[in-house]
Amino acid sequence: MIARLHAFSLWLLIALVLSTYLPRSLAAAHASSTLISNARVIDGTGAAARSVSVRIEGARIAAVGDLEARKGESIVDARGLALAPGFIDTHSHHDIGLFEHPDTLAAVSQGITTIVVGQDGASPKSLQAFLSRLEHTPAAVNVASYIGHNIVRTAVMGEDFQRPATPGEIRRMRALVGEGMRAGAFGLSTGLEYDPGIYSTTSELIALAREAAKYGGRYISHIRSEDRRLWQALDEIIEIGREARVPVQVSHMKLAMTDWWGRAPRFLAVMERARADGVEITGDVYPYEYWQSTLTVLFPNRDFTNREAAEFALRSIAPAEGLRLTKFTPAPALAGKTIAEIAAERRADPAVTLMRLIAQSQVRGEEESVIGTSMHPDDVAALIKWPYANICSDGALMDAHPRGAGTFTRVLRQYVRERHVLTLEEAIQKMTAASAAHMGIKDRGVIRPQAFADLVLFDPEIVSDRATIENPSAMSVGIAKVWVNGVLVLDDGRPTGARAGRAIRRD
Repeated sequence: MIARLHAFSLWLLIALVLSTYLPRSLAAAHASSTLISNARVIDGTGAAARSVSVRIEGARIAAVGDLEARKGESIVDARGLALAPGFIDTHSHHDIGLFEHPDTLAAVSQGITTIVVGQDGASPKSLQAFLSRLEHTPAAVNVASYIGHNIVRTAVMGEDFQRPATPGEIRRMRALVGEGMRAGAFGLSTGLEYDPGIYSTTSELIALAREAAKYGGRYISHIRSEDRRLWQALDEIIEIGREARVPVQVSHMKLAMTDWWGRAPRFLAVMERARADGVEITGDVYPYEYWQSTLTVLFPNRDFTNREAAEFALRSIAPAEGLRLTKFTPAPALAGKTIAEIAAERRADPAVTLMRLIAQSQVRGEEESVIGTSMHPDDVAALIKWPYANICSDGALMDAHPRGAGTFTRVLRQYVRERHVLTLEEAIQKMTAASAAHMGIKDRGVIRPQAFADLVLFDPEIVSDRATIENPSAMSVGIAKVWVNGVLVLDDGRPTGARAGRAIRRD
């Protein structure tokens, strides 16, 4: 009896040692694996869909092909639905309120599994602290970030920013960019229609982009103009890419002025010539004819009392009935009304109304935002179809613009199913592998062994956005399941409560 007890104790000790030192994938492979069978797999590369199975082990894809179920393995019968890599939002503001709403339902309900933030020159003041916090209190999505030019410019120049920076100030800004890159930023972002970036010189931007390039980073920009000076703004980002020898991406590409409607071929020809000359330039785009920003962007010279500039904006950029306030803290009741409606209420002409609204909002502590209808649908479609374009939302979790909750599913509904601008495989590539390549994100955006198991299961026949200007928070339909790092975060259109996202740092 004593000998048997000794033998049992020995085997127990051996079992404990094996469970401790064997690789986790061997010790518990079957218990932690999931097999997705009967799926129409669209792998993100642009290749035709295949009827294969996908096995998840831990956070990664273990196998793709004709796979047999293992004993004890979790089985998901896809019933012929499409399985794609999780969508990567290359220009996102879904980090606003992220820690208060970690289920990120507006994002995951449209299939987004990775958001790239720090856009328009605005990133967290301490990127290291932000990413560390994400590691300790993760959200349902992965988060990557750029370091924002406006943040480093403000840190160095303070309130004295309405001028070119001195060489000494640029050196200090370079140091802050380097600090952000070492923290894991994917590059430098700029918002050149906004303060304080609007006052920067091209030479300042080249110097800072070179600093990002030293670490293998990139440059992404809300360029200096998307309307009046669009062509000069494109030339500037190309010059930055060439002089700094850095890949550059044009954020939310658009031709936001009636004078330029129909000129998408010219826009893309400029981009193609730059690529032929060796500049690695790409772009992202969202599938709407209307943008969201501030009234002040309508005045690039910041001459808010210039009636001629106001009349030009209403004539050539967005008509008074096409400018709808989404926030106006000096008079909150005006939110939801157009400039035309407010002008009628005040019995004033639209140009005067526009200037007066800006004057009201320029008081410290006040805020305003507006949705402007400025783009032509044919130009949007041409930009989306460009081989070096990927999809972005430019949206937020609590957004007055429907892009925050509906961008990716809108592409699948409108540009694939209804208008046939893209094939399903092309659309998925523009949401996944192309996005990852343009951002420098590794092992995501594709379905292949050893890639991270960020996956979205959806019905191509019914997937659709429901968000509108009137109801911008309406969730998408047709997204059945979403996995992030191998963990189910959305099931039957409802969040599971899992917080499986990771802070993604540049390698």
